[in-house]
Amino acid sequence: MQTKDLIQEIKRLPLTKRFYVVEETIKSIKKEEMQHQMELAANELYEDYVNDKELTAFTSLDFENFYETK
Repeated sequence: MQTKDLIQEIKRLPLTKRFYVVEETIKSIKKEEMQHQMELAANELYEDYVNDKELTAFTSLDFENFYETK
């Protein structure tokens, strides 16, 4: 289906359903953009985490058991 056909179909919908289509489309665009931004940020920081031991110093404690003191 072409974009032009989609728009024509959306125009035939009642107003409330058209709003719903627009809202869901915007949500999906925002979600996709957020995912893209997070991937870019992770890629930018990857080299830092691989090469800077200060950033990963506490990962050696990941499998340690911690107990709350009272």
